[in-house]
Amino acid sequence: MQEQSDWVAHASFMDELVDAGFIVLGGPLADEHRVVHVVEAESEDAVRATLARDPWSETHLWVDSVEPWTIRLDGRRA
Repeated sequence: MQEQSDWVAHASFMDELVDAGFIVLGGPLADEHRVVHVVEAESEDAVRATLARDPWSETHLWVDSVEPWTIRLDGRRA
């Protein structure tokens, strides 16, 4: 991934989203073509608007779906 164009700008943007608490977890799936992010956001529109600001938006990054998730178990807070 680091060899892709605009990697530094994309990585910096994503780090900012982690620092802001927007991205909770994220990373590529085993096929290394798809990525999953768990985010904290008010709505699907907020998710899409935030990710649209990514330097990779529409070139290396497409949001296929945004799925609401109710977390009932969270071992990170243990």
